Amino acid sequence: MIDVKPKFRNLAHRRQHQKALARSRGKDGAVADIEPRELAPGEGESNALPLADAELVQLQIRVIALENVMIAILAKGSDRQLELAREMADYISPRPGFTPHRLTIGAAEEMNSLVGRAARFRRGPQSRRSR
Repeated sequence: MIDVKPKFRNLAHRRQHQKALARSRGKDGAVADIEPRELAPGEGESNALPLADAELVQLQIRVIALENVMIAILAKGSDRQLELAREMADYISPRPGFTPHRLTIGAAEEMNSLVGRAARFRRGPQSRRSR
C-alpha cells in the first residue's frame, strides 16, 4: 500500500485527519485517543507532525521489508544493475566543495551494504554459511 500525503481542504479537515492518525490500538484492542497538538497560526500543511511510536514501528517494519526485497532483486539482477546501485551510492556521497550530510552519507553506506549482501546471495548458500 502506498501512502499519499493528503491535500487538506481546510484547517478543520486537517485536524480531523490528525486526530484519526493519532489513534492507535493497544494489545488489548482498546483505542487510545491522543489529541493532536494545536497548529500555530500560519503553520502550513508542509510542516510534518511528530510520529507516534506505533507509526515509527510501522516505518521500521516497512524499511526492513524493503531492504530485503531489494536484496532479493539485486541478487538476481545483472552485474550492470549492481554496478548502477554502487554508482548511485557514489553519486549521493559528498563531493569536494559540498557540505556532507550525515543522512546522505549513511544512505550511501547502506546502499553499498545492500549490494554487498545481495552479492553474497548471488554466490550461493556456501558463501552465506562462512560469514
